[in-house]
Amino acid sequence: MKKIIVTGGAGFIGSNLILKLFKDHPEWTIMNIDKLTYASDQSYLKPLRDSGRYYFKKIDLVNRDEVKDILKTFKPDGVFHLAAESHVDNSITGPEPFIQSNVLGTFNILEECRQLWRDEEEAWKGNRFVHVSTDEVYGELEDDGYFTENTPYAPNSPYSASKASSDMIVRAYFHTYGMNVVTTNCSNNYGPHQHDEKLIPTVIRNAVEHNPIPIYGKGQNVRDWLNVSDHCSALETVFFKGKSGEVYNIGGNNEWKNLDLVHKICEILNAEVGNGPDGDYKKLISFVTDRLGHDFRYAIDASKIKSELGWQPSTNFDGMLRDTILWYVNKYS
Repeated sequence: MKKIIVTGGAGFIGSNLILKLFKDHPEWTIMNIDKLTYASDQSYLKPLRDSGRYYFKKIDLVNRDEVKDILKTFKPDGVFHLAAESHVDNSITGPEPFIQSNVLGTFNILEECRQLWRDEEEAWKGNRFVHVSTDEVYGELEDDGYFTENTPYAPNSPYSASKASSDMIVRAYFHTYGMNVVTTNCSNNYGPHQHDEKLIPTVIRNAVEHNPIPIYGKGQNVRDWLNVSDHCSALETVFFKGKSGEVYNIGGNNEWKNLDLVHKICEILNAEVGNGPDGDYKKLISFVTDRLGHDFRYAIDASKIKSELGWQPSTNFDGMLRDTILWYVNKYS
């Protein structure tokens, strides 16, 4: 049986990934490592607890001794590294946890994997480390163009700077040690089980509670939206097919201005839920002061992972967004 570690597995993407890997690979044993921050939630993985194939360990990756102990005990064949502080607003008000978790935490798990795999197996380069990062490391785009794997890094927030730093460390481990690492940079995710602080859950929660729906600035910032199920499928594909040392951008080819997306969410709520103020949830929209360093536009060119690895995102955005909205409506009702 292959043994896999997922770091940050109690988070939004991590928990969805564990569910997919558990279903797709009945021969795998999965260890979830998470320090259980405010954004963690283990309830989504409750059905796996008594399976004998899923285990959880509360560990802060900043504590290197704990990282070393769990790696030596579990002896993973592969690692999906998702653990990170991820909320940009929090990185602006308090950047230090982002440097600790995203930079030092990545170094600790990467170095301990290198030590373990080098010491215990002759063919240690076969053990794969998938480092999950973000498109925000590239900075921002104007109205035209897309981020490719060759776009120079230009992070503009403490969050994106910490992720860019971790990407560079992973890159160095391939070039220096020949370690079997792959890095992915994804666009904005959406789907069930995302923390309330993120845009889509915030819009839905405030709408159903008839509270103001906050939109930064004039709502003209553009993001490429990727369903979390598509992202997890891409990570699985990269684990099996990705070329060691390579970077793969993962995007949904699905750009939306923030204001237009909020309008669409409100329209779905009007049709599916009703009971909006005066019949229209859009009346709750409230423009607030833009956040510091707010990048104008992100857009991913995912042609590399499509052409080289055969991955494709879903095209049914309307249906998947509707399902996502109804999941949160049920949660907040």
